[in-house]
Amino acid sequence: MAQIAERLASLRSQLPPSVQLIAVSKNHPAAAIREAYAAGQRHFGENRVQEAIAKQAELTDLPDLTWHLLGKLQSNKARKAVEHFDWIHSVDSWALAERLDRIAGELGRSPKLCLQVKLLPDPNKAGWDPADLRAELPQLSQLQQVQIRGLMVIAPLGLTAAETQALFAQARTFAAELQQQAPQLRLTELSMGMSSDWPLAVAEGATWIRVGTQLFGPRSL
Repeated sequence: MAQIAERLASLRSQLPPSVQLIAVSKNHPAAAIREAYAAGQRHFGENRVQEAIAKQAELTDLPDLTWHLLGKLQSNKARKAVEHFDWIHSVDSWALAERLDRIAGELGRSPKLCLQVKLLPDPNKAGWDPADLRAELPQLSQLQQVQIRGLMVIAPLGLTAAETQALFAQARTFAAELQQQAPQLRLTELSMGMSSDWPLAVAEGATWIRVGTQLFGPRSL
Protein backbone atom coordinates (compact mmCIF):
# COMPACT_ATOMS: atom_id res chain seq x y z
CA MET A 1 0.00 0.00 0.00
CA ALA A 2 2.76 2.43 0.95
CA GLN A 3 4.32 2.09 -2.48
CA ILE A 4 1.21 3.13 -4.39
CA ALA A 5 0.51 5.86 -1.84
CA GLU A 6 4.05 7.20 -2.17
CA ARG A 7 3.90 7.19 -5.97
CA LEU A 8 0.56 8.92 -5.87
CA ALA A 9 1.82 11.60 -3.50
CA SER A 10 4.86 12.17 -5.70
CA LEU A 11 2.72 12.54 -8.82
CA ARG A 12 0.30 14.91 -7.15
CA SER A 13 3.10 17.09 -5.85
CA GLN A 14 4.17 17.74 -9.44
CA LEU A 15 0.72 18.66 -10.79
CA PRO A 16 -0.78 22.14 -10.83
CA PRO A 17 -4.32 22.51 -9.46
CA SER A 18 -5.69 22.70 -13.03
CA VAL A 19 -4.68 19.10 -13.80
CA GLN A 20 -6.47 15.99 -12.57
CA LEU A 21 -4.94 12.54 -12.46
CA ILE A 22 -6.68 9.48 -13.86
CA ALA A 23 -5.16 6.35 -12.34
CA VAL A 24 -5.14 3.87 -15.22
CA SER A 25 -6.00 0.60 -13.54
CA LYS A 26 -6.29 -1.61 -16.63
CA ASN A 27 -4.72 -5.02 -16.08
CA HIS A 28 -4.39 -4.31 -12.36
CA PRO A 29 -6.62 -5.94 -9.76
CA ALA A 30 -9.35 -4.26 -7.77
CA ALA A 31 -7.05 -4.49 -4.74
CA ALA A 32 -4.70 -1.99 -6.38
CA ILE A 33 -7.61 0.39 -6.89
CA ARG A 34 -8.45 0.04 -3.19
CA GLU A 35 -4.90 0.99 -2.28
CA ALA A 36 -4.98 4.09 -4.46
CA TYR A 37 -8.42 4.96 -3.08
CA ALA A 38 -7.11 4.74 0.47
CA ALA A 39 -4.45 7.27 -0.55
CA GLY A 40 -7.13 9.67 -1.79
CA GLN A 41 -7.45 8.80 -5.50
CA ARG A 42 -10.98 8.89 -6.92
CA HIS A 43 -10.63 8.93 -10.73
CA PHE A 44 -9.81 5.59 -12.37
CA GLY A 45 -9.39 4.69 -16.02
CA GLU A 46 -10.03 1.40 -17.81
CA ASN A 47 -9.55 0.39 -21.43
CA ARG A 48 -12.04 -2.45 -21.62
CA VAL A 49 -15.66 -2.29 -20.59
CA GLN A 50 -15.94 -5.85 -19.30
CA GLU A 51 -12.80 -5.60 -17.20
CA ALA A 52 -14.13 -2.44 -15.60
CA ILE A 53 -17.52 -4.00 -14.85
CA ALA A 54 -15.85 -6.92 -13.06
CA LYS A 55 -13.81 -4.57 -10.89
CA GLN A 56 -16.77 -2.33 -10.15
CA ALA A 57 -18.60 -5.38 -8.82
CA GLU A 58 -15.77 -5.86 -6.32
CA LEU A 59 -15.75 -2.21 -5.30
CA THR A 60 -19.42 -1.48 -4.62
CA ASP A 61 -18.52 -0.31 -1.10
CA LEU A 62 -16.59 2.64 -2.64
CA PRO A 63 -19.46 4.72 -4.03
CA ASP A 64 -17.55 7.89 -4.86
CA LEU A 65 -15.31 6.45 -7.57
CA THR A 66 -15.39 8.17 -10.95
CA TRP A 67 -14.80 5.83 -13.88
CA HIS A 68 -13.19 6.88 -17.17
CA LEU A 69 -13.26 4.74 -20.31
CA LEU A 70 -10.00 5.27 -22.19
CA GLY A 71 -9.83 2.44 -24.73
CA LYS A 72 -11.48 2.09 -28.10
CA LEU A 73 -15.21 1.53 -27.72
CA GLN A 74 -16.96 -0.90 -30.04
CA SER A 75 -20.53 0.10 -30.85
CA ASN A 76 -21.92 -3.13 -29.37
CA LYS A 77 -20.45 -2.13 -25.98
CA ALA A 78 -21.90 1.39 -26.07
CA ARG A 79 -24.84 0.62 -23.78
CA LYS A 80 -22.62 -0.98 -21.14
CA ALA A 81 -20.23 1.96 -21.40
CA VAL A 82 -23.00 4.46 -20.73
CA GLU A 83 -24.23 2.36 -17.81
CA HIS A 84 -20.84 1.97 -16.13
CA PHE A 85 -18.70 5.01 -16.95
CA ASP A 86 -18.95 8.66 -15.96
CA TRP A 87 -16.50 9.79 -18.65
CA ILE A 88 -15.81 8.31 -22.08
CA HIS A 89 -12.58 9.74 -23.51
CA SER A 90 -12.32 7.66 -26.68
CA VAL A 91 -15.26 8.90 -28.75
CA ASP A 92 -13.80 8.74 -32.24
CA SER A 93 -16.71 9.17 -34.68
CA TRP A 94 -20.02 10.90 -35.18
CA ALA A 95 -21.79 7.52 -35.35
CA LEU A 96 -20.47 6.55 -31.92
CA ALA A 97 -21.28 9.93 -30.39
CA GLU A 98 -24.83 9.81 -31.73
CA ARG A 99 -25.29 6.25 -30.46
CA LEU A 100 -24.05 7.19 -27.00
CA ASP A 101 -26.40 10.17 -26.93
CA ARG A 102 -29.40 8.04 -27.85
CA ILE A 103 -28.57 5.35 -25.30
CA ALA A 104 -27.91 7.94 -22.61
CA GLY A 105 -31.40 9.31 -23.21
CA GLU A 106 -32.90 5.85 -22.88
CA LEU A 107 -31.04 5.19 -19.64
CA GLY A 108 -31.48 8.64 -18.14
CA ARG A 109 -27.73 9.19 -17.88
CA SER A 110 -25.52 12.04 -19.07
CA PRO A 111 -21.91 10.90 -19.47
CA LYS A 112 -19.17 13.37 -20.20
CA LEU A 113 -17.32 12.80 -23.47
CA CYS A 114 -13.94 13.66 -24.90
CA LEU A 115 -13.56 13.53 -28.66
CA GLN A 116 -10.50 11.52 -29.67
CA VAL A 117 -8.63 13.34 -32.41
CA LYS A 118 -5.72 12.07 -34.48
CA LEU A 119 -3.47 15.04 -35.23
CA LEU A 120 -0.63 12.91 -36.64
CA PRO A 121 -0.83 9.74 -38.75
CA ASP A 122 -0.90 6.68 -36.52
CA PRO A 123 -2.08 3.30 -37.85
CA ASN A 124 -2.37 1.98 -34.29
CA LYS A 125 -4.86 4.57 -33.05
CA ALA A 126 -8.39 5.64 -33.92
CA GLY A 127 -9.57 9.20 -33.87
CA TRP A 128 -11.16 12.01 -35.82
CA ASP A 129 -9.27 13.61 -38.65
CA PRO A 130 -9.26 17.33 -37.73
CA ALA A 131 -11.02 18.35 -40.94
CA ASP A 132 -13.76 15.78 -40.36
CA LEU A 133 -14.23 16.93 -36.78
CA ARG A 134 -14.58 20.53 -37.89
CA ALA A 135 -17.19 19.49 -40.43
CA GLU A 136 -19.19 17.38 -37.96
CA LEU A 137 -19.02 19.81 -35.06
CA PRO A 138 -22.45 21.34 -35.86
CA GLN A 139 -24.04 17.87 -35.59
CA LEU A 140 -22.19 17.16 -32.37
CA SER A 141 -23.41 20.46 -30.96
CA GLN A 142 -27.00 19.26 -31.34
CA LEU A 143 -26.62 16.21 -29.10
CA GLN A 144 -28.90 16.55 -26.10
CA GLN A 145 -27.98 13.96 -23.49
CA VAL A 146 -24.20 13.56 -23.50
CA GLN A 147 -21.89 16.35 -22.38
CA ILE A 148 -19.05 16.96 -24.83
CA ARG A 149 -16.28 18.44 -22.72
CA GLY A 150 -13.06 18.41 -24.74
CA LEU A 151 -10.49 16.45 -26.72
CA MET A 152 -8.44 13.32 -26.13
CA VAL A 153 -5.02 12.97 -27.78
CA ILE A 154 -2.56 10.07 -27.72
CA ALA A 155 0.96 10.70 -28.97
CA PRO A 156 2.15 8.13 -31.54
CA LEU A 157 5.05 5.93 -30.51
CA GLY A 158 8.52 7.00 -31.55
CA LEU A 159 8.19 10.76 -31.29
CA THR A 160 10.95 12.83 -29.75
CA ALA A 161 10.15 14.91 -26.70
CA ALA A 162 10.05 18.04 -28.84
CA GLU A 163 7.68 16.40 -31.33
CA THR A 164 5.43 15.17 -28.53
CA GLN A 165 5.25 18.60 -26.93
CA ALA A 166 4.47 20.16 -30.31
CA LEU A 167 1.62 17.68 -30.74
CA PHE A 168 0.15 18.61 -27.37
CA ALA A 169 0.47 22.30 -28.21
CA GLN A 170 -1.35 21.64 -31.48
CA ALA A 171 -4.14 19.90 -29.53
CA ARG A 172 -4.55 22.94 -27.27
CA THR A 173 -4.76 25.26 -30.27
CA PHE A 174 -7.22 22.98 -32.05
CA ALA A 175 -9.47 22.77 -29.00
CA ALA A 176 -9.57 26.56 -28.79
CA GLU A 177 -10.44 26.73 -32.49
CA LEU A 178 -13.30 24.26 -32.05
CA GLN A 179 -14.59 26.13 -29.02
CA GLN A 180 -14.73 29.31 -31.08
CA GLN A 181 -16.56 27.45 -33.84
CA ALA A 182 -19.09 25.97 -31.39
CA PRO A 183 -19.33 28.29 -28.38
CA GLN A 184 -22.39 26.42 -27.09
CA LEU A 185 -20.10 23.49 -26.21
CA ARG A 186 -17.77 23.55 -23.22
CA LEU A 187 -14.58 22.24 -24.77
CA THR A 188 -12.49 22.98 -21.72
CA GLU A 189 -10.89 19.58 -21.16
CA LEU A 190 -7.70 18.23 -22.71
CA SER A 191 -7.13 14.55 -21.95
CA MET A 192 -3.51 13.99 -22.92
CA GLY A 193 -0.31 12.67 -21.44
CA MET A 194 0.56 9.26 -20.02
CA SER A 195 3.30 7.84 -17.81
CA SER A 196 6.01 8.51 -20.37
CA ASP A 197 5.03 12.01 -21.47
CA TRP A 198 2.62 13.63 -19.02
CA PRO A 199 5.00 16.50 -18.02
CA LEU A 200 5.01 17.62 -21.67
CA ALA A 201 1.21 17.46 -21.76
CA VAL A 202 0.89 19.45 -18.55
CA ALA A 203 3.18 22.12 -19.98
CA GLU A 204 0.78 22.48 -22.92
CA GLY A 205 -2.45 22.72 -20.97
CA ALA A 206 -3.61 19.17 -20.22
CA THR A 207 -6.47 19.05 -17.73
CA TRP A 208 -6.50 15.24 -17.41
CA ILE A 209 -3.42 13.02 -17.47
CA ARG A 210 -3.71 9.24 -17.70
CA VAL A 211 -1.07 7.45 -15.63
CA GLY A 212 -0.87 3.72 -15.06
CA THR A 213 2.59 2.15 -14.93
CA GLN A 214 4.15 5.05 -13.04
CA LEU A 215 1.54 4.65 -10.33
CA PHE A 216 0.72 0.94 -10.21
CA GLY A 217 3.95 -0.53 -11.59
CA PRO A 218 4.13 -3.18 -14.36
CA ARG A 219 0.79 -4.64 -15.36
CA SER A 220 0.00 -7.75 -13.40
CA LEU A 221 -2.59 -9.42 -15.69
